[in-house]
Amino acid sequence: MGCCLSQLAAKFAFFPPLPATYQVKKRDDGRLVAVSTTSNMPIDDPSLDVLHVDTKRGNKIVAFYFKNPYAKLTILYSHGNAADLGQLYDLFLQLKANLRVNLMGYDYSGYGASSGKPSEFDTYADIEAVYECLQTEYGISQEDLILYGQSVGSGPTLHLAAKLPRLRGVVLHSGILSGLRVLCHANFSFCFDIYKNLNKIQKVKSPVLVIHGTEDDVVNWLHGNGLWKMARDPYEPLWIKGGGHCNLELYPDYIRHLCRFIQEMECMTTQIRLKKIRQTLRLPKRSDTTISTNCCCQVKCRLPNCLNCSKLSCTKCCLWPKWQLKCLPCCKPGCLKCSCTLPKCSCACPECSCGCPKCSCTCPKCSCTCPKCCCWSVKCSCW
Repeated sequence: MGCCLSQLAAKFAFFPPLPATYQVKKRDDGRLVAVSTTSNMPIDDPSLDVLHVDTKRGNKIVAFYFKNPYAKLTILYSHGNAADLGQLYDLFLQLKANLRVNLMGYDYSGYGASSGKPSEFDTYADIEAVYECLQTEYGISQEDLILYGQSVGSGPTLHLAAKLPRLRGVVLHSGILSGLRVLCHANFSFCFDIYKNLNKIQKVKSPVLVIHGTEDDVVNWLHGNGLWKMARDPYEPLWIKGGGHCNLELYPDYIRHLCRFIQEMECMTTQIRLKKIRQTLRLPKRSDTTISTNCCCQVKCRLPNCLNCSKLSCTKCCLWPKWQLKCLPCCKPGCLKCSCTLPKCSCACPECSCGCPKCSCTCPKCSCTCPKCCCWSVKCSCW
């Protein structure tokens, strides 16, 4: 039943442009070229590679790869509904030049010159196949990759981003929380709902930039705001005042904000990334007092903090507090069951006659600190 409802939902979710705005032909030298269906002129661009990519679901999809010799990063672009690569060619050229990146765009199964029929799981297979192509054909690793999803393209984008922990970044352009929430603004999920992005974005570990228009009448602004709030590492969002669903690229703030995001991702090294991940981990706050149920004394003990490094019981940079002795069996200070808190020293040192816990007697043979009187000392071989 759920499968039938999913197929029904797919019929209302995907609208490939018919007819396609381009065709793919093979030249005499074996190279693939894209030909516009309106002008019958081939797109002859030396920086463009036209590719056929096979997916695990048996479809052959078309991908455009734009090379930029000055690029440090690569964008994998998943476009929105009712569009194909022929319509996005000019936009891809501008993004490649203005952002100074390599760019890979692809058509979903059933879109443009790609074979098959569109569905949620076909789009997942499509983006996985294109990512594998980037790895094998161009040597692009996830550390140098930014995933870009527009509208319905946010579905396959977050699907792949949730699987790549070392991804450089994610851009969600007019993204959706889920397919059903676009239609009826529901606050709950059904089994036949598609693109449940609200669940997948919480698994994305890379920085997430959200771009959305405040006057979007197709995907409400609340979708973008919800995705931004649920992201684990949210970047400063861009809310374009008055922007709709398909015209955000016309606003100057769009390219300006996107350029800043790309530049910051370029400057982000592995060391900075790991430090940022540690800072954003939502760990429970450490308490100053702990109750131990496994130690010998079973009393409330306060663990001393190191003044220099803020670590508990640090023995490398300091021995603070030096006056406080430790219980040897359970390593807790102030153990009432053991003899470490008695006023008299319980060792058999012939020179020990003081009643101070901080005993400073020495070994009669080598003049080292008595190993039984001082908890911080190292044992002497004379004993």
